[in-house]
Order: sequence, then structure tokens, then C-alpha cells
Amino acid sequence: MKFRTITLSAGVLATALILAGCSDTGGSDMEGMDHGGSTASGLPTPSTEASDAVFNDADVTFAMEMVMHHQQAIEMSDTLLAKDGVHPDVVALAERIKAAQGPEIDTMNQWLEAWGQDADMGGMDHGGGMMSEEDMTALDEADGETASALFLEQMTMHHQGAIKMAQAEVDNGQNPEAVALAEKITAGQTAEIAEMQELLTQL
Repeated sequence: MKFRTITLSAGVLATALILAGCSDTGGSDMEGMDHGGSTASGLPTPSTEASDAVFNDADVTFAMEMVMHHQQAIEMSDTLLAKDGVHPDVVALAERIKAAQGPEIDTMNQWLEAWGQDADMGGMDHGGGMMSEEDMTALDEADGETASALFLEQMTMHHQGAIKMAQAEVDNGQNPEAVALAEKITAGQTAEIAEMQELLTQL
């Protein structure tokens, strides 16, 4: 009698665990990923379907490296926006860069978490258009007028690096949302490079 009671309890526990597992894949992950529609950059917020989609090493590398690349672009923009005397069109550009890239960072971090990847790479080298410490110091120490031109020059190189990273994802990635973001970055930053080159002629 006692043996039958233990067997029944074990069966109930196994059933409960199976139901809990089904509930997890269909509910809690979706709630954790859904932050309401779309980002400020126009990219749809990641969904459970996206987290379950196929991905490969190229997708992971793209997301990890682009997060850090975007973070530096935001740091550069913040440095510029803290200054007086910056050309108003350059201010507007820096604000747009922040508005677009901040939500993209959130999106990519959510992908990495869903893929079971550690988003902290421990730093990147100066490839991919990344600015060196000396570059960042020069921007920080420049006055507003000088910083306007320096920011445009540095951000042009930064964007060129991002476009190369994005193209590698388009060529080698498997996750459809990651590839779509890479294409969006390529189009948006190519347009911004043209804008920055035109602004440099006006300073």
C-alpha cells in the first residue's frame, strides 16, 4: 500500500513537471521578451518565435560585437552633446544616432539571452571602426566647434566599420531577424555617412 502511494505521487509529480515545461515555452519566455510592439528605430521587438529561430556563430558574433560597437557610438554622441557650441545639425545627428542605436542594443541583448549567450565579450580591439582611447580623449577634450568636425570624421569611420560587420552577418548569418537588422544598419548608416560628409563641407 505504501509502495503504491509513492508510485502515484511520482506519477503526479512527473505530470506536473511536463505541464510546467509546456507552460514555460509558451508563456513566460514570451512575457519576458515582449516590451510592446516595436523599438524607436522601427525594428519589431523580439518575440518567443524569434528566440526559437535557428542561429549560428555568425549571428552570435554579430550581436555581441554590434552591441559593443553601438555602445561606443552612444558614448561618442553623449560626449558631443555635453558640449556647448556644437553645430546644431551635428547635435541633431548625434541625437538620432542615440535614438536608433539604444533600442537596437536592447534587441540584440535579448537575442543573446534567448540564445543562451553571454553578452559580455570583455572588450573589442580597435577593428570594426572602433575608436581608440586616444580618439575618445581627443573628442572629449575638443571644444564645441572642433568637436563638431571631429565627431563627424570619427563617426564616419565608426559607421564604415559597422557596415562591414553588418555585411558579414548578411553573408553568413542564419537568424532571419539578425540578418534583417544587419540590412537595416547597412542602409541607415550608409545614408548617415553621406549626411556626415555633406555636413563636413558646411563647417
